[in-house]
Amino acid sequence: MARFFQPKKKTEINRKHQSITIARLDHLGSGIAYQNKKPIFIEGALPGETVVYQLTESKSKYSRGKLIKVLTASEERVTPFCPHYASCGGCQLQHLEHQAQIKYKQESLEQLMAKFAGQSLSLSEPVVSHHQHYRRRARFSLVWDKVNKSLTVGFRKKQSQDLVGIDHCPVLDNDLNLVLEKIKPVLNRLSKPESLGHVELIKADNERVVLLRHVKPLNEDDKRKLHQFVKQTEVTLYLMPESGMVEMLAGKVPFYEDAGLPIYFQPNHFIQVNKIVNTKMIQQAIDWLDLNEQDRVLDLFCGGGNFSLPVARKVKQVIGIEGIEEMVIQADTNAQKNDVNNALFYQANLEEDMTQSEWGREKFDKILLDPARAGAKGIIEQTTELGAKRVVYVSCNPATLARDSQSLIQQGFRLEKLAMLDMFPHTSHLESMALFVR
Repeated sequence: MARFFQPKKKTEINRKHQSITIARLDHLGSGIAYQNKKPIFIEGALPGETVVYQLTESKSKYSRGKLIKVLTASEERVTPFCPHYASCGGCQLQHLEHQAQIKYKQESLEQLMAKFAGQSLSLSEPVVSHHQHYRRRARFSLVWDKVNKSLTVGFRKKQSQDLVGIDHCPVLDNDLNLVLEKIKPVLNRLSKPESLGHVELIKADNERVVLLRHVKPLNEDDKRKLHQFVKQTEVTLYLMPESGMVEMLAGKVPFYEDAGLPIYFQPNHFIQVNKIVNTKMIQQAIDWLDLNEQDRVLDLFCGGGNFSLPVARKVKQVIGIEGIEEMVIQADTNAQKNDVNNALFYQANLEEDMTQSEWGREKFDKILLDPARAGAKGIIEQTTELGAKRVVYVSCNPATLARDSQSLIQQGFRLEKLAMLDMFPHTSHLESMALFVR
């Protein structure tokens, strides 16, 4: 018998405004309510609040709703300090008092580790900073308005590719806000503003840095205008004519000095956006590793030497491993500039077997790792063979930290310390540090 495909009829969403009480926050900061045991995620709503919402999405296991009105407000609700907060996608938690944000992130970290890693542990004190003007780096998108003949400089809207024009960002370093104000008219006067992709602003310890992405060549008049901007504003300017390729137009190589050593970097290199938290994080990692002068330390995902070089001051040797060759060269350069002679850096794919590599055949006393959001699944499974008794894991994704923790526990490690790092106040991003001991 022939069978014919019959598509399922789409269920009409009930878009009528409804009221509901919020039970808790999810790990991205949205309020969660329950209707017939089915979770409804409502961005902008807080636990304990009764709100009016409108369904925007309905799936078999969950729904999403748009917050229409708060009927009964939480005591922890505050008025957002940014005038763009309602539309800008940069921050998600400005409506929640900052101390309550810290508490919520700590609880989220505890719950994720208990659920997925089976580890219940009282958290150490959180690592915190100022919660406004803390960002020393931000990327602004650039879009040319053909009708108004003007350039919009800003961030993406919530759940949209459209831009919110930004004149001043209250979580951005004030020096960078001044640069933003001065560069906008300059970009508008370039010959082909429609060919500009983005502008990135970075506050180094020796300089303010501007990185301009352009997809078509700049003419000599454009470069003259940019040189004039550099002279008047006293910044370093880099151009990015191709993705991943940077050219210094004028200025000096930037560095930051969060742990007493200048760490030089290129504007397309990764650096931590929060100087205060990064400084405290480096010191906490050193304390938790319990370093001594005889230790050999392995620093995985070492970047330009953010942890490696401060650690090298206290131990016999540091081996830094990074997947990007350019960063390995930068780390080696930083070691030379700081007269650090006991740190060696290698490029390696950390998803592969490292135990037979040039550096992996020797054993290590301590391991430090700071992977990207994907975590460290490949290398973490080799920890026992590398010989370390103490491992400090810095994570920007608690889900992959919980997953990798399972592997360490199976290898005989125990989770001894866990802390939340408030690297990104007012956002849902959750940075953390864990100490494992065998």
